[in-house]
Amino acid sequence: MHHGFARHYIEMILAMLAGMLILGGALRGTLALTDIPYGMSAHPELVTLEMAFTMSAGMAFWMRRRGHAWPGIAEMTAAMFAPALVVVLLLSLDVMSPDAAMAWEHLAMLLLMLAVMLRRRAEYGA
Repeated sequence: MHHGFARHYIEMILAMLAGMLILGGALRGTLALTDIPYGMSAHPELVTLEMAFTMSAGMAFWMRRRGHAWPGIAEMTAAMFAPALVVVLLLSLDVMSPDAAMAWEHLAMLLLMLAVMLRRRAEYGA
């Protein structure tokens, strides 16, 4: 893997983490002030979608800042939401535990993100 490509992949992961920490933290802080129960044990489907949103927002912000066009950002965002939607379905069918859901969602997101980047190697510095 080319160093620029690997660096970009790591930057995207860090941007996702930042989105999750900043936006997710703000949401959780606000809900804590209102005593509304929130978390994987209370609302696993909602938390799964919220994680996809907050990580995608951070990643989209970073991609735009790096000069990526909106179609590429939309494609990467879809790659982030696809696993979340599958996990929500599995959670609602009660065939996956909330703990397993969190692990599988994140693993699938990282793999799909890599697949999108490999498909557009020139755009991602390879």
